Amino acid sequence: MEILLAIMTGILYAAGIYLILRRSLVKLIIGIVILGNGVNLLIFLMGGLVKGRPPLIAEDGKMLEGIFADPVPQALILTAIVISFGLQSFAIVLIKRAYKVLKTDDIDTMNKTDDIK
Repeated sequence: MEILLAIMTGILYAAGIYLILRRSLVKLIIGIVILGNGVNLLIFLMGGLVKGRPPLIAEDGKMLEGIFADPVPQALILTAIVISFGLQSFAIVLIKRAYKVLKTDDIDTMNKTDDIK
């Protein structure tokens, strides 16, 4: 299962980088989203896939015993999802405004309009 998720991480990285290198702002944002999902999957894989119980200590126990899931990668992924959602929302609003003003989403055309006043 881990090898399948590692391959999927590579596919997400490749697709995300490919879309980031395109000239369209919409493809750029989609590439950033896909790359972010690849990073989240990589963090999840680094924590290890463990079939076990949640990391809760019993009332009479002093430490964890047996196999348990690591909560740190899960917390990092949850935080990354929230941050990426905010970034995506801001980028979509920014792209919408840029398209409304310039009537294009091509990055090269937007760079050429910097000289026009």
